[in-house]
Amino acid sequence: MKNRVERKKRALGFTLVELLVVLAILGMLAALVGPQVLNQLGGAKSKSAAIQISDLEQALEIYKLDVGRFPTTSQGLEALVRQPSGVKGWNGPYLKKGELPQDPWGNAFDYRYPGQNGYPEIISLGADGRPGGSGENADMTS
Repeated sequence: MKNRVERKKRALGFTLVELLVVLAILGMLAALVGPQVLNQLGGAKSKSAAIQISDLEQALEIYKLDVGRFPTTSQGLEALVRQPSGVKGWNGPYLKKGELPQDPWGNAFDYRYPGQNGYPEIISLGADGRPGGSGENADMTS
């Protein structure tokens, strides 16, 4: 009877070797899959920045319909959430939350009007927050 109880106790648990094998397998999987997941996360931030820029462009178009022109560079994107002084026809805020979003890396979007092509230009400076760069550090422009 005593042998049966001891066998049941041993059968219920895992040995140290079994646990180490499982941990080693999990470690190898994490080493193989981890970099791929991190690459996808970076690409998602770039896509999110492009979507945010598109949303800001749409808000600027509605602002232009109401006011008759785009905000100046000095008024900036702030004109989408607070009425600039001396602007008539403003019917905002033009953004849903009533506040300016930051890019996915926590930086403010730059705004220029007129931009290089005569239209408003909205810029995210990428992960490094500095002009230029490549990959995740690349600038995104409307």
